[in-house]
Amino acid sequence: MNRTEAKFYDDYILPRIMRKEILWAQFEGITLRLGERCSWTPDFLVLLADGTLEALEVKGHWEDDARVKFKATASLFPWLTIRAFRPLPKHQGGGWDEEVLNPPEPS
Repeated sequence: MNRTEAKFYDDYILPRIMRKEILWAQFEGITLRLGERCSWTPDFLVLLADGTLEALEVKGHWEDDARVKFKATASLFPWLTIRAFRPLPKHQGGGWDEEVLNPPEPS
């Protein structure tokens, strides 16, 4: 894990594990094939207490190819909730900015 991913794990994933909102988390636990010689490995794969599987991506900044893969994955795997996070600077309050693709259907 790089520093941003480790901080995200400490700030976001670990507290949710402690609250039993996340039952299981794996760093780079799966690689999804998007096409010929094209794949995406989410930074974290997590299983929520309600049985939902989520792919979490942490980015310091977006490269064009990463954003294309992110959107292609959402299209090819509509059952997978995909969340991308980037750290917010301290002058913006810190924490994490979140973008969600394929949000779960309301119960």
